[in-house]
Amino acid sequence: MKLRYRTLWLSDVHLGTRGCKAEYLLDFLNHVECERLYLVGDIIDFWKLKKGFYWPTLHNSIVRKVMAMAAAGAEVIYIPGNHDEIFRAYIGTVFNGISVRDRVIHEAADGKRYLVLHGDEFDGVVCGSRWLAMLGGEAYDFLIAVNRWFNIARRILGFPYWSMSAYIKHKVKNAVNFIFDFERALLHAAEEERLDGVICGHIHHAAIHDNDRGIRYCNTGDWVESCTALAESDAGEIHIIRWVEDSVRLLEDPIHEISPDHGRLAPTN
Repeated sequence: MKLRYRTLWLSDVHLGTRGCKAEYLLDFLNHVECERLYLVGDIIDFWKLKKGFYWPTLHNSIVRKVMAMAAAGAEVIYIPGNHDEIFRAYIGTVFNGISVRDRVIHEAADGKRYLVLHGDEFDGVVCGSRWLAMLGGEAYDFLIAVNRWFNIARRILGFPYWSMSAYIKHKVKNAVNFIFDFERALLHAAEEERLDGVICGHIHHAAIHDNDRGIRYCNTGDWVESCTALAESDAGEIHIIRWVEDSVRLLEDPIHEISPDHGRLAPTN
């Protein structure tokens, strides 16, 4: 069973780390097909790989799957982030059918135009103090490790996956304020370029909403905590796929897709 979309966006996979939910991502990729796939940064975590090599077979399988999608005719666009910034030296080149770009303006099927970029250049911590960002990354890695063992215990007890780390992060006031400021900066950038919205990654928090001027903010989320992607239908509607929660329902009822309010299933037009 294949789920067909006009466009898919993935970011913050962090291949090369133990926190990467590679098994969920490979399952997702094996069940979808699309005309265009955007890889919106931090697909490979070179920050972590420099400290100790970790690259299981499953991570290779994901790379091969993406290359197979490009070979089969999907347009694959790689927009590097801060953890895979090494690829920014190759912007404008094409490797095995995968185009490396700094940022892209995506025109949806309904004519709306979106700025697509990773978003780290709008993060004052990453831009202003690299050592502070990496220190924060160490704390985040610890939280992800705790979350991994926490979910092993939940699985043994028969409970589904739940991201304790995401819950804690989004309950902390400073994290909430950072997310708000990040969104506001990206919405301003889209408005400055007279676009209808922005699609980004970086902060591991999937979301779709409009500001008071009708500019749309879309974030892909991640494949470390939430296992989320953005998908565009043939009608140009963009919605969040939360693969852990939605996969069974989507595969059992392929004529439906997750509605933009992220909670209910709605018929496609």
